[in-house]
Amino acid sequence: MEKFIVSARKYRPQNFNTVVGQSHITTTLKNAIRNQQLAHAFLFCGPRGVGKTTCARILAKTINCENISPDGEACNHCHSCVSFNEGTSLNIHELDAASNNSVDDIRALVEQVRFAPQAGKYKVYIVDEVHMLSASAFNAFLKTLEEPPSYAIFILATTEKHKILPTILSRCQIFDFKRITNNDTVEHLQEIADKEDVHAEKAALQVIAQKSEGCMRDSLSILDKIVSFTNGEVTYRNTLEHLNILDHDYYFKLLDTQLNQDMAGAMLLYDEINRKGFEGDLVLNGYAEFIRNVLVSQNPKAASLLDVVEGLQPKYVETAKKVSPAYLVSALNILNEAEINYKMARNKRLHVEMTMIKLTFLQQAIDLSFDNQTSTLVKKKRVNGPVAVKFEPLQSIQINAQAAAPEPAAVPQSKLFIQPPAATVVAEPKPVIEKKPAAKEATALPKIKENVDLLTETAEMPVPPKAKIPAAGKKSLLESLRDKHITNKTSENKKEAIPVTAENLQEHWNCFKDKLKQQAKHSVVTVFNNAQLQVVNEQHFSISVSASLEQKFIEQEKTTLLEYLKECFQNRNIGFTILVNEQIKEVVIAEPTLTTREKYQKVIEQYPMIKELKDRLKLELDY
Repeated sequence: MEKFIVSARKYRPQNFNTVVGQSHITTTLKNAIRNQQLAHAFLFCGPRGVGKTTCARILAKTINCENISPDGEACNHCHSCVSFNEGTSLNIHELDAASNNSVDDIRALVEQVRFAPQAGKYKVYIVDEVHMLSASAFNAFLKTLEEPPSYAIFILATTEKHKILPTILSRCQIFDFKRITNNDTVEHLQEIADKEDVHAEKAALQVIAQKSEGCMRDSLSILDKIVSFTNGEVTYRNTLEHLNILDHDYYFKLLDTQLNQDMAGAMLLYDEINRKGFEGDLVLNGYAEFIRNVLVSQNPKAASLLDVVEGLQPKYVETAKKVSPAYLVSALNILNEAEINYKMARNKRLHVEMTMIKLTFLQQAIDLSFDNQTSTLVKKKRVNGPVAVKFEPLQSIQINAQAAAPEPAAVPQSKLFIQPPAATVVAEPKPVIEKKPAAKEATALPKIKENVDLLTETAEMPVPPKAKIPAAGKKSLLESLRDKHITNKTSENKKEAIPVTAENLQEHWNCFKDKLKQQAKHSVVTVFNNAQLQVVNEQHFSISVSASLEQKFIEQEKTTLLEYLKECFQNRNIGFTILVNEQIKEVVIAEPTLTTREKYQKVIEQYPMIKELKDRLKLELDY
């Protein structure tokens, strides 16, 4: 029975032309070999399974080939190529840095570099997973890597470039490998399937390429498993079953039920998916990817971003025409939040079902927030937050007056007229004259005063032609008249203040206590009952309490009490002072505590026979 070899090893590329998806690197290396411009150190970095170690081996074989082709490829027939293919070449040394990462391993490698090759031009040292070397091993490798012998070439390979020291990076020629595209993977898998006489559907190979995520080694391993599982028949159905991938038909059905707001249909469909053994997080992740593809399909320019199985593109485009972008974006947000909170949910199935219910009634929420008149989305109104008070703008009044004669003539009542509210009234400008004494201005004020009320009510009136322009930084004439008129009106309406006496103060004090009783402030009422009032003068009195706690109770009611008393006495200047009468407490001096020895001395002084008894019995006291 022939020994089985996995496809990843059996079909490993043997020259640059067979490397898949890395043409930018293979072309550079072939040109460097053909032009004899090889660097002494290379660094191959990139994701796993994209051909880093394979390209390193091909480079090592090609530079030692005795009959290099004009395009820079190895002949595979000379002694060096044959020994390399059989694994017996002494000019190629591979070191796994993951298991040989100490300083001693690097020192052994440096010792080997001292010896020239017995056959061939170069000795090639391939260090795989070089990021696993320790810091001391890197430092021990620096000098040799910077100035190696002319026959030594180092090829370092790593998947984590950021972990390598900058001093190592600066000494190497860096090549960045990229992920292999799905199309390149599918073509390579089809070639291998043809060589192995395996019937493989293109849709199945596309699913394998998507599952491998740009890693050729993973895609070949998956193909080997499915071939063994299906006995040489790789179909779309058995590929989905083997890789535990949910068919897109379920997602299309699920979207249709949610667009029709069929909650029962969506729940039954998810129950069928759950009974097939698919975990909830896989369903949420797959459905989110499906919604993303539908959203991408709505714009023809973004069709290149649609990475799905061949034949499904038209179905995605047709489905995208039936769904609004608002629904798709909102659904993506809900699915993303559900996937994040999936691990924290105790009841996983209920968590997924709640997400499906939200998506089922999502269209109703969008319809409620959509304004049909303006065809725009309406934001939700804030209910609990503060709302700004709206004020109606007041029409401003602007009066431009010029200086006039020393004594302006009075304006008769008959000549006054009232205009309807309109634009600003502006008097005809006249030349400005010098400012007259203030006495003459005061004379003019009473004559204008009789028209102020009418001016205030109607907001407009003819301005006396000979008014004075106010100086900069001072009040205008109209403002001065208003202030004076308001002051006079206030003084006329001002009532005479009632003096504070002991009788009326106690009467109002009791009335205020009754109000406190109605408010059920019993503790404050008790304090007010115990307080003592004393009149200081007609506008001030004092309140005496016995403790600072009672003072705090009165201070809490100070604002309400003052407003009440000001209204009762018709005096805005009334006030009071709270006094605390602290009682002097008698200080009791306690007798000092006696020690045991002092107590014994005091007892024997009073009763000497106790000491005699102690001496006769020869007792020892424990003090």
